[in-house]
Amino acid sequence: MSTDLVRWPTIAAQGFPFPDAVPASRLRDELSAMLVSPDPEVRDEQAYTAAARWIREGHLDEVLEDLGDTAAERFTHPEIQARTFAPLVLRCVLTRGHAVPDAVPGAAVERWYAAFSSWYPSERDTRGWDDALGWLHAVAHGADAAAAFARALPARRAALLELCAHRMTAADADYRYAQLEDARLAHAVSRILLAPGLTAEQAAGWLNVVADALDGGGPGPVPPWAFNTFATLQSLHLHLTRGLADGGAPPHASVVAARVAALLRLPYSWLA
Repeated sequence: MSTDLVRWPTIAAQGFPFPDAVPASRLRDELSAMLVSPDPEVRDEQAYTAAARWIREGHLDEVLEDLGDTAAERFTHPEIQARTFAPLVLRCVLTRGHAVPDAVPGAAVERWYAAFSSWYPSERDTRGWDDALGWLHAVAHGADAAAAFARALPARRAALLELCAHRMTAADADYRYAQLEDARLAHAVSRILLAPGLTAEQAAGWLNVVADALDGGGPGPVPPWAFNTFATLQSLHLHLTRGLADGGAPPHASVVAARVAALLRLPYSWLA
């Protein structure tokens, strides 16, 4: 088969029709290679857009586990764009796996979760946007993956809530959320809380991580991690009180919102 058969700029210009003549294994390899590109047009506008659509439509079911394995391996990749697009691919794979359970073995999901949970709270480069690399969005992309993992692994929901808490309170952060990362985190937490089965204690327990991180704060400038935490808590309170358009409010929304409001009184002592 000709090595120039897949003309990605042409496919993108045509709206990403699926190239039926190309083996799924070759598309897997080419897409995976493009998803580490420092060129945002290649990585985001071509490879990720194609992968997301074709995974959703079921064209890549036979290589779904391979795509997930490759993505999970990239959490230790030396280049930031490779690490931060890995959770986006996993979100797509997990979402497809929810629709077609046989396409993604449970053991694969567990090993992806292990890699993700090790990376997400420890990623140091949390910039949302880079003028050369384009969208990076470690926090937002990771939040999307966390919500997908919660649906795939219900027993991990409490742990995933704590993972989100550790991400927002990471003390080594030097980047202030500037690209709606707080909203993406709040959305993910709301998604995790929406699923039935969590007790009120589990639904609010993860906020102990936040309370412990904020304990002992005093006068002086607000460090980036604290700013990020307060911004996320504000966004989460809005999500909990308004609910999601396609899911409503979580079962224990009032309990969690009350705990969030109590934490927000630390910087906003004038709140009623």
